[in-house]
Amino acid sequence: MGFFDILKEFKNQISEVENNIYNNKQDFLEIYERNVQLEKEISERTKELDAANHRILTLQHIWEMMNSSKPLSSVLDTIVNTLQGELGYLHCCIFQKKEADRQIYMKLISHVNSQLLDRVNSALPAPVQSLNLHYDEKGIFAQSLVNKKIMETVDLRAIIKAAMPDLAESVVQKILNNAKSRSVILVPLYTMDVEFGWLVMFSSREEATDGELDFLNLFARQIELAITIADLFQAVKNQAVTDSLTTLYNRRYFEEFMEKEATRSLRTNQPFTLIGLDLDYLKQINDKHGHIYGDLAIKTVADVLKINARSIDVAARMGGEEFNVLLPGIDSAGGLIAAERIRAAIADCNLEQIGKITASIGVATFLEHSNKVDELLEITDQAMYSAKRNGRNQVQLAKPITEISWQEVAMNTFMDILSKKRIPVSKEFAYDLYKKLSNAPDEKTTPKAMLYSVADMLAKTYNPLHAAGVTRLKIIFTTGLAKNFDFTKEETDKLRIATLLYDIGNLMLPQELLQKTEPLTAEEKEQIMTHPVIAAREILEPISDIQDIIPIIEHHHENWDGSGYPGKMAGKTIPISSQIILIVDAYFALIEPRAYRKALTPKEALEVINQDSNKKWNPDLVKEFMILVENDFK
Repeated sequence: MGFFDILKEFKNQISEVENNIYNNKQDFLEIYERNVQLEKEISERTKELDAANHRILTLQHIWEMMNSSKPLSSVLDTIVNTLQGELGYLHCCIFQKKEADRQIYMKLISHVNSQLLDRVNSALPAPVQSLNLHYDEKGIFAQSLVNKKIMETVDLRAIIKAAMPDLAESVVQKILNNAKSRSVILVPLYTMDVEFGWLVMFSSREEATDGELDFLNLFARQIELAITIADLFQAVKNQAVTDSLTTLYNRRYFEEFMEKEATRSLRTNQPFTLIGLDLDYLKQINDKHGHIYGDLAIKTVADVLKINARSIDVAARMGGEEFNVLLPGIDSAGGLIAAERIRAAIADCNLEQIGKITASIGVATFLEHSNKVDELLEITDQAMYSAKRNGRNQVQLAKPITEISWQEVAMNTFMDILSKKRIPVSKEFAYDLYKKLSNAPDEKTTPKAMLYSVADMLAKTYNPLHAAGVTRLKIIFTTGLAKNFDFTKEETDKLRIATLLYDIGNLMLPQELLQKTEPLTAEEKEQIMTHPVIAAREILEPISDIQDIIPIIEHHHENWDGSGYPGKMAGKTIPISSQIILIVDAYFALIEPRAYRKALTPKEALEVINQDSNKKWNPDLVKEFMILVENDFK
């Protein structure tokens, strides 16, 4: 090979090397450029992932807060604050679609404090939060809600005019001047597939990104869930304090509210009035038309109370056909006017099948009639019972405790026991007795005669051998002894009431036990010995007006020598009224027949009592009692 051939081959080899180097350079450049692009994409994806993780943590925080005890308003305020901080909006808020008096409007229920809100409020005569905003059924808000679609607009003027169409142009311009908002985003909100409102964002950007809209959708679902949870919680809360039939407050809530109102009243020296209402003739309605119509009558009364109540008044169904209304800041004169308005409104109701209904109403005022809640409830009931006795469908003002006669107290106590089912007697029997007491006495039947008759009828339920008229005789004997022991009128009146009620605890004992002919076992004796406590604590203790009478009844089986029950009291520690009841009760028990023995003669009964003088009885009391009985024979 010649020199030139070698040189040519060498040149070719050099060209091949150069070509290889050039090709490798291109590959390296492509790899470099690709790596730069990948690094950029990784950086962008990392930022997106970080943002997504941050938003997930934000949503988790919202979720945890929704499951806390915070009220819905706090949860929604936190959500809009979080959203504004997360995506940098100028302002975030929530509007609710509402309806009142058949008018649909929008209400701002949650918002972030911002310069935009300050600008709007400074231009308006009242804060936008307090306004009922216009709802245009063809406007952008309605379109968003009906179509369940996020809506965007750059026309801020249109948004303002849609919510406040009557706003002057000068005011609109004042809001728009130097406004930084470039777009408004509306996100529709639903709860349980029911239209709720909108999540609204004012943005400095003219258009939202797809990722932003996705995140807003997630936020909207969280808001909807928060509202749903709050609604369910409120429903459960309402069930705890309201009556299911009428949706009025229940007894528990009313009594708690009344205690708070009494505290406020005492502190401010401002009265409040209590109206007690009882639907007339509910039993006849139930018997004649069925309980469906009885419920209709009860709901009608409740509706009347709702319509006639002020926003600060509290109406409650206390049970059965009884209702109470508390009127804060109202004296007895105003209470009578309100009660008469309620009575007239009920009397104007004409119900299907039933026809007209009426109610008997009692009125009492705190600080005027009493400054004790229990007493006020009691005398309100007594006024209501008085309205029933005087003919029904009327309003009666309560009397102060000191002006109420012992017959009224006793009668109201019996009516309370019967109407509130404090004793286990049949509904028919209780109703008959209640009706007897609630009917106005005629010339032949005095209140005392009715009381004696009812007490006899109750005694006969647990003692079939009890004779009519015995209660009247017991009252004569107990009041005679009270006179001999220099009782005051008040002490004598308490003794009369206690004489009517002392044995009512027997109604709570098994009838077969009370009428047993064989000797009682030790366990049965123990059971019998509980009846004074049952009468005092289970039947009578809830009735505030007879609290002073309860100790008399509770201790009417204590013996002078301490061998009695339930407290093993002895001597003068036993209330003298209790001792009087015990000796009178023993005497009439002896002269009445029993299933296990014949009746004793009065003389024989006195001999038995005399034998136990200084043991079972106070010896001074025995002497006075024997004189009283002997004089009764003459």
